[in-house]
Amino acid sequence: MDDSPALPDWNALAALDDEALPLLGVALLIARDEYPGLDPAQYEAQVREHAARVQDSIDGGAHRTQTMRAINRLLFEEIGYAGNHDEYYDPRNSYLNEVLDRRLGNPISLALVQMEVARRVGLPLDGISFPGHFLVRLPVDDGMLVMDPFNRGRPLDVDELRQRARAHMGGDAPDDDALSRILHPASHRTILVRVLRNLHGVYEERGDWERATRSADRVLKLAPDNAEALRDRGLGYLALGHYGGAREDLLHYLQRHPHADDAVRVRQRLVEAGRGSARLH
Repeated sequence: MDDSPALPDWNALAALDDEALPLLGVALLIARDEYPGLDPAQYEAQVREHAARVQDSIDGGAHRTQTMRAINRLLFEEIGYAGNHDEYYDPRNSYLNEVLDRRLGNPISLALVQMEVARRVGLPLDGISFPGHFLVRLPVDDGMLVMDPFNRGRPLDVDELRQRARAHMGGDAPDDDALSRILHPASHRTILVRVLRNLHGVYEERGDWERATRSADRVLKLAPDNAEALRDRGLGYLALGHYGGAREDLLHYLQRHPHADDAVRVRQRLVEAGRGSARLH
């Protein structure tokens, strides 16, 4: 039976429950913004073929860890998926079609490939929205196996996880409770929003305001209450000279978050949007 997800409509995503969001389907939908001629069936078939190869390589009663090793062996050794260490901020690392074509990606896109292959062989592999690099986790026996997809699926022990988190927590290593919260599974919505936030950051840094604004707008299609995306879309509109849209988004941001750390800066940009709009009349 073909389990290929149909590409959904952007306008339907906000109403879906988190886990009803088709992870592969929305990832390809994100890619289709940049590659309008993308054939989703081609990439869905590629993921299914990866899963079939894993299934053929394991026994029916294989333990979860054996199946996970088979997935990592196939993806990172036989096929050659790898983290793009040399060009980490290349936007192609975030577009799933490019990741599947080039076998190069960033942590979250490689995790997405792992997760989609694992799902098709019955393995409950989850993503972890870890500070810094995205990770994956697999429940095993009385604990969990945490892996780094950017580094060939390498397992990470508790000490390394604490050290990695320390760099993003003001230098303090998390205690057991804090680490447990950090390692909580990420929802599909969280994963997809993080993909788009990564793209926004790359394009903003390059001054590509059209694509940066598009990325922020797509976040709002998934998560209409996302404050950062509302602000960023408004700032993008301002950079593009769409003053009415900029004024509306920035005003709504300040109304919802009047005491935000960047409220003063956003108010200044709102004044600019008003001046620009006045010049157009």
